[in-house]
Amino acid sequence: MENHYCPGAVCDKKISSAADRVKYVLLAIVLFFSMPQRTYAQNTYVIDPIQTMTLQQCIDYAMVHQPALNQSKINISIAKVTNAINLSGWLPQVSASGSLTHYFELPTAFEANPGGQPIPVPSGINDVATPQINATQTLFNPALIYAANSAPLYVEQAKQVTDSTKINLVSSVSKAFYSLLQTIEQVDVLKADTTELRRSVTDAYHQYVGGIVDETDYEEATITLNNTLTQLKQATENIVPQYAALRQVMGYQAENPSFNISYDTAKMIRDIDIDTAAQLQYEKRIEFQQLATAKKLQEQLVNYYRLAFLPTVNGFYNYTHEFENNKFSDMFTTAYPYSSIGLSFTLPIFTGFSRLENIRKAKLQQQLLDWSEVELKSEIATEYTTALANYKSNLYSFHVLQQNVALAQRVYYVVELQYKQGIVAYLNVITAQSNLITSETGYINALFQTLASKIDLEKAMGAITY
Repeated sequence: MENHYCPGAVCDKKISSAADRVKYVLLAIVLFFSMPQRTYAQNTYVIDPIQTMTLQQCIDYAMVHQPALNQSKINISIAKVTNAINLSGWLPQVSASGSLTHYFELPTAFEANPGGQPIPVPSGINDVATPQINATQTLFNPALIYAANSAPLYVEQAKQVTDSTKINLVSSVSKAFYSLLQTIEQVDVLKADTTELRRSVTDAYHQYVGGIVDETDYEEATITLNNTLTQLKQATENIVPQYAALRQVMGYQAENPSFNISYDTAKMIRDIDIDTAAQLQYEKRIEFQQLATAKKLQEQLVNYYRLAFLPTVNGFYNYTHEFENNKFSDMFTTAYPYSSIGLSFTLPIFTGFSRLENIRKAKLQQQLLDWSEVELKSEIATEYTTALANYKSNLYSFHVLQQNVALAQRVYYVVELQYKQGIVAYLNVITAQSNLITSETGYINALFQTLASKIDLEKAMGAITY
């Protein structure tokens, strides 16, 4: 608050008539509007002289370092890797196998005997080694078709979770930033008011010592100063935890050096308006987009169960390099390779009606999502209506309190001049000072409440960009 002063020509002149009082008030008003007014722009609250960050820089920092956001980004990579795993079944599957067998007794085979009973004879070789390579290629598989169709939707779903985290992060950082600035501005206001009140206490004390005013004037001034000092102490102490809250939502590590916050309140006031006539569009809300993706995934699941009766068809190739010998030491001297190629299929004929029940279950889950959409639209509409009402109310209060600050400054200046001329009691000065402090504090609160409600309204409209 600028120090108020009284021109000597006015102070020395005793105002005794109504006409003089009118001239005096007019002159005071002219002097008031010619005085420099308090501004609330381009302030920097210094916490540590290392680094300065604006609101946008705080948001940019959070977009890189905030743990929850980085976790959601990792989940996008996890979704892609999971899709790669699920789709790997379309690629050829190659495996190697083998066995090493020693027969203590050879299997029995029967040779034909034209004249009588078949003759039993030992069959096979004592030692057999059969290394084998098997290759299969899926040609048609309903489960793999479902995985292929769902893969981009799972990635989109993970990206939407990240987008939702970003939107919430912009909102949280902005509101934490505004909450901190609200306290800082209150500290600035109370510091200026404290300076003014100290001067008033000093003046009242000297006037009391000089026998000009009663002792109660000095005591009233002291009471007002003490009350303001108490408010200043509370606001100053609140800065530290609010600063810590801002660092937390940013993901700013405690071991990192502190930073200052830089802001331009005049620019904030210029950007405080938003188009309240814009129509609410549900599809802009990230929650609505996430629900739409969930419905697409559910539709893919229904289609999968519908096609589950189709066969799974695979191509295969087997190669066996067999070694046989009755003497183990000579077993690998001679090989008897053979190979084969062909097609195989698996056709589910009866599964206990599980496929039909799965279809029924998936369709019921679709109905759940349909009702979730109805509920979500209702929630979004309520959130938007509430945010719009809060914004309009706070904006109106901001404009009214903005006018009150100018009026309270003028009233305080005039009343102070009147008190010095002996026209009014000191109680009027105390009242004018209290009204000025209340108006200034209310104006600061209304400003940042409006900015916070603007963030809520933009979020409700799906208009937050990142």
